[in-house]
Formats: sequence, C-alpha cells, structure tokens
Amino acid sequence: MKLPPLEYACPASLSEAVALLAAGGGDARAIAGGQSLMPMLAFRVVAPTLLVDLRKPPELKEIRISADGVRLGAMVRWRDIEDDARLAAAHPLLKAAVEHVAHYQIRNRGTVGGSIAHADPAAEMPGICVTCDAEIAVIGSAGSRVIRADDFFVGALTTALEHDEIITEIRLPAWPANRRWGFREFSRRRGDFAMAAAALFYDQDAGGSAVNAHVGVIGLGDRSRRLPEVEAALNSQVIDEALIERAAEITSATVDAQEDIHASAAYRRSLAGTMVERALRSAAA
Repeated sequence: MKLPPLEYACPASLSEAVALLAAGGGDARAIAGGQSLMPMLAFRVVAPTLLVDLRKPPELKEIRISADGVRLGAMVRWRDIEDDARLAAAHPLLKAAVEHVAHYQIRNRGTVGGSIAHADPAAEMPGICVTCDAEIAVIGSAGSRVIRADDFFVGALTTALEHDEIITEIRLPAWPANRRWGFREFSRRRGDFAMAAAALFYDQDAGGSAVNAHVGVIGLGDRSRRLPEVEAALNSQVIDEALIERAAEITSATVDAQEDIHASAAYRRSLAGTMVERALRSAAA
C-alpha cells in the first residue's frame, strides 16, 4: 500500500526536532531507522501529518563506553553495535541479543531508539533494557528527563514518551568483567520476532554462589518482564544442574503469557522455561 499523505522534515538539531513535534500536537511522529514505522504507515496503523527525521543530530549516533557503563545514542544502528569490538567486553549480553534482531538488511537501518520507542513486546532491545536496569534519556519541550526502563514500557507498542519527546540515549549500567550471562531465543525462522526469549545474568560471591541475578523474558506478553521468583531462587545458590532445572520449572509455572495465532499461552510458558534453562546453562558454562 502507498503511504498516507504527510509532510516531511529533517531538522539539523534536537531542539528543532522537539519544536516540530510539539507544533504537531500529537499528529507528528519522529522517524529513526523507519524499519517498524514505514510498514505501519503503509498499512494505516498510524497516519501522522508530519514525519520528523532524526538522522542529522550528531549526538544521537554515538556509542560511549566508560566506567559508568554503556551509553547508546538513539540513532545507533544494530550494525554499529555488531561492528563495535569494545562491546564484546563492555556488554556481551547486548552484543548477543543484537545477533537475533531481524535480518542484516534491517540491522543496517534499524536503530536502538526506534526499537525502544516502538516497544514491540517481542523485540530484543526492550528486553535487554528491562533485564539490565537501563535508563532511557529523553528530551521534550518541557526539558530533559530520565526514565527507568521498567517504567518506560507501559504495554504493547505503548511507552511513557510524551508526543513531543525524543529518546536521546539508552544508559546501560557498568558490566563487571567476571559476570555470567546467557541469551536464548526461539522463533519460527531466523530473523522472525521471538516467540519466547530469555536474557539473564548473575555475579558470583567468593564462594561461587550467584548474587544480583537478573532474569528477563521477551515475547510472552504485552511487554518484556523480569522474573523475581526465578531471581530469588538463584540468589545465594551455586548454579548447578538441579537448580537450573528448578529455575525452568518456576519460569513455566509463574510467567504470564498471552495466546495468539502463533502459539497458545501454555506453549509459550513451557517455551519460556526452556529458554531460561538454556540461557542458564550457557551462563554456568
């Protein structure tokens, strides 16, 4: 289908972009990579009167790594993450998740900010943000603010962004060198959205027991979520085969899952347990 009639602007600065969105009064939309927005326009899921292209502000394209963690500008592409060798040590969980994002053509254009603003429940980046306690920095006509990832994602395709706000960067906390981590995803075909995925990490104390366990699941409900029951079962314990199997059982028994044309809720709950089990085995190894 052809796109609906609309105007197009490509501002050179964030302040100009914010002003254009504010003037649109809710009928303007920011476009980053466009890999989700363009199909939505074609199918009339959304019909803004103005598209505000964010490709020019240079500060949105930076990947910064410091002792405080990793900061990804909103216009950083998936390919930029793949090509940045520093991230293999600075945030290997992020690097592993990006390998599952769609196909290389999409990764050449798709952006982290676009994925987060779109908030697809089956997308990898929102799941990484929730699992890793990320913060989302945004700017709007009322000024700048920082939103916790767990508060940013409200539901399917719904976020805490106001109509005149733009994501500027994603802040991921520092990643200890000896942290154990795992990522597993299941989809019908390579590059499809996840039917279920698990992202997790934990640190270890002097005795080898897990501490600070974070376990998140993707693709099961209206948004990615942490699994506090599984985290509680892992913390203060040595991760062995029996505990991994127990974590999988807890996941399948407690996780919320929705039914759709692709899978029943029961199948997704079982699949989530398998993904957590495999991710934990990878982390323990």
